[in-house]
Amino acid sequence: MQLGFATAILPDLTLEEVLEFAAQEGFRWLEVMCWPVDAGDQRRYAGVTHIDVAGFGPDDAARVKELCARYGVGISGLGYYPNPLAPDERERATYVAHLERVIDAAALLGVGVVNTFIGRDPRLPIAAQWERVEAVWRPLVARAEGAGVRLGIENCPMLFSLDEWPGGKNLAVSPEVWEELFRRLPSDNLGLNFDPSHLVWQGIDIDRALRDFAHKLVHVHLKDERVDAELLYRRGNLGLGWHVPKIPGLGDIDWPAFFRTLTDVGWDGPVVIEVEDRAFEGDLEGRKEALRASGAYLRAVMRHGG
Repeated sequence: MQLGFATAILPDLTLEEVLEFAAQEGFRWLEVMCWPVDAGDQRRYAGVTHIDVAGFGPDDAARVKELCARYGVGISGLGYYPNPLAPDERERATYVAHLERVIDAAALLGVGVVNTFIGRDPRLPIAAQWERVEAVWRPLVARAEGAGVRLGIENCPMLFSLDEWPGGKNLAVSPEVWEELFRRLPSDNLGLNFDPSHLVWQGIDIDRALRDFAHKLVHVHLKDERVDAELLYRRGNLGLGWHVPKIPGLGDIDWPAFFRTLTDVGWDGPVVIEVEDRAFEGDLEGRKEALRASGAYLRAVMRHGG
């Protein structure tokens, strides 16, 4: 396993500048963000474009490959995380069309992985959404199969703000949902971008989930989560804000155990840090330091075999 990071935390740098920083700090992989340059979704960590896939062709792919070769840093996947099941049909179509372009760009680059969300209408229960899931995602999965690209669905509930209440904006939140998703869309090209932080606050056993869905791992995110016991007491688990993302080592995840299980299930692909820790977000240097600190901590954990 080799460390990388998701580029969403460095929106003020160009792709080449991100590659240069990654190489200097000993990172081997990047998950490269590919939002539309005119993205209307401006939530935190959205709207970041390090590869513009609009009109992306063989010459563009060659330039990106040359940059990666120059700095010795690979691309673990292309990232684009909208809500492809948004209730508004026009909004949904915009997201789907761009996701198709990201899949095509991944094929041109020979990357082989696109990470995203399944999406969800937050107003509806899970059981009422499967018809739309199949209608939207069967063509996307078929496109990925034809392109030789695997789709890594991140298991983030997207339930952090009032506009996402009460159901969140991403359906793929738990083992029961994953099972049904993969039953309805049976494809080797559809799997999980596994992020353990989202299981912490849901009370889902990370070790068991990794073992049960090892055959569906496409990509792995490394992000921690800290539960604030006082806020949980005051607000209850139906409230908001009682759990916060942290860089690895500053939350509640047992990282040595996580890496032991990753090793046990045979994962030998990239492992990618995702920084969403407000304590480090004041400026560019702070965000870089979050990546440095995460890398130092995780390398120590990995070096000692979990």
